[in-house]
Amino acid sequence: MSLKTRVVFLDRASLKARVRPLNFAANYVEHAKTDAGEVVDRLAGATIAITNKVPLRAEALRRLPQLKMIAVAATGYDVVDIAHCKEHGIAVANIRNYAVHTVPEHTFALILALKRNLPAYRADVEAGVWNRSDQFCFFTHPIGDLHGATLGIVGEGAIGQSVAGIGRAFGMSVLFADHEPPKAAGVEFTPMDEVLARSDILTLHCPLTPATRHLVDAAAFRKLKRTALLINTARGGLVDEAALIEALDGELIAGAGFDVLTVEPPRDGHPLLDLRRPNFILTPHIAWASDGAMQFLADQLIDNIELWAAGKPQHLVT
Repeated sequence: MSLKTRVVFLDRASLKARVRPLNFAANYVEHAKTDAGEVVDRLAGATIAITNKVPLRAEALRRLPQLKMIAVAATGYDVVDIAHCKEHGIAVANIRNYAVHTVPEHTFALILALKRNLPAYRADVEAGVWNRSDQFCFFTHPIGDLHGATLGIVGEGAIGQSVAGIGRAFGMSVLFADHEPPKAAGVEFTPMDEVLARSDILTLHCPLTPATRHLVDAAAFRKLKRTALLINTARGGLVDEAALIEALDGELIAGAGFDVLTVEPPRDGHPLLDLRRPNFILTPHIAWASDGAMQFLADQLIDNIELWAAGKPQHLVT
């Protein structure tokens, strides 16, 4: 690589961590954020693009003939037109195994809060219900245990496996939903319909692809137990959000905890922003964002670029 090598980070503000200097001479440029209409101008002459959530679609990529590598600052790479990159020899590398603790911990924070009805009890305390109680506590909402419950997991990668380990530590039975190859070795799979029917908690940890978009739709909600919880810390498009609202309104499920939405950031009027109910928790795509996980991600991001530049690429998805 030479000083002519131009490396552009399109959305640096999306990563709250130190990004170390590259170990080769390059013209390195950071932008706090980049709108879709700015992509081509900002990547003009770039050899390497870094993106977290800025989409890089074929229409823009066709106008960037010098681009040779895209380093995705995330595990999910649905923001990149992979088919175009394969056809035109653009390497795409993503981040692996950085969120194996932070996402599972956030997943169980949502599960425990919903299973024990913590938002509802907190609201009651704030409303003075405890002050008016005629005994030392009160029972306005059901409280469930995780021990003995069935945890259904869609996605058996590093995060899904870590979630399974925590679930087993709580004394839960774990089911992994079956799917088309590739599949992780050594995992016992259960048909998806059976996972839906048996799960007390269904949690999603799979990538967003054409095959998994709206994986949980109106038909899936009808197969879940009315006492079940749905957790999504993966990608918003995995769930039909209109069907989710109908399922909660119709009490087809007991509750849901989401860290992701189909459109991020959501704008005023997004239906899930207006869903103010104690059995629905929405957090702003922060399950991945512990301090330690973000630094691990930033370090691996630069590793991916340096190794590609040295002719020893790792974590390629194309």
